[in-house]
Amino acid sequence: MKLVLLGPPGAGKGTQAVLLAEHFGGPHISTGDILRRHVAEKTDLGKKAEKYIREGKLVPDDLVIEMVRTRLRQKDARKGFILDGFPRNREQATALDGMTKVDAALLLFLDPEDLIKRSTGRRVCENCEAVYHLLTNPPKKPGFCDRCHSKLIVREDDREETVRRRIEVYEEQTKPLVSYYKTKGLLVQVYGSGIIDEIFERVIEALSQRKR
Repeated sequence: MKLVLLGPPGAGKGTQAVLLAEHFGGPHISTGDILRRHVAEKTDLGKKAEKYIREGKLVPDDLVIEMVRTRLRQKDARKGFILDGFPRNREQATALDGMTKVDAALLLFLDPEDLIKRSTGRRVCENCEAVYHLLTNPPKKPGFCDRCHSKLIVREDDREETVRRRIEVYEEQTKPLVSYYKTKGLLVQVYGSGIIDEIFERVIEALSQRKR
């Protein structure tokens, strides 16, 4: 299945993407990972993107589109993939349509206040980067990692003011994609609250109903 994941930050797209990739057999393709790899490997695209990242600016559409195009040409992605973080706007969606035919666009939605609770409750190990959540997956010893016993920290992205701004940016820039895919008859909506396995079951059921 060629699947696009949509939803605001904190909706659980990354977690569900991993499960969907295992279920359907295609790769989980995260544009964030692609960008970091190009920058780390100092490719031509990575060098161009790095200056924008360093200045805290969004990487231009043409660079992101070319990175995704290159990734989708790889053998493991030819029959199917789970795209996480792309497209982010109509221009990118149109470009994706020119690369391949998408089977569905899965929207994970949550109430904004639930998104804030989910994101601000996240804690990350400063050493091994294991992820915890104060409500749904707390560490055995408060403030410390179960694996390596290092201190848990709050990432800048998980602070409330940052989360609220990211949601605002999503509403302004990315939400129009919902209308785009709905018009094309490709939108599948799933409520993203609850236990991870329960959400995954809802996702699979919704995608199965679409294929019938």
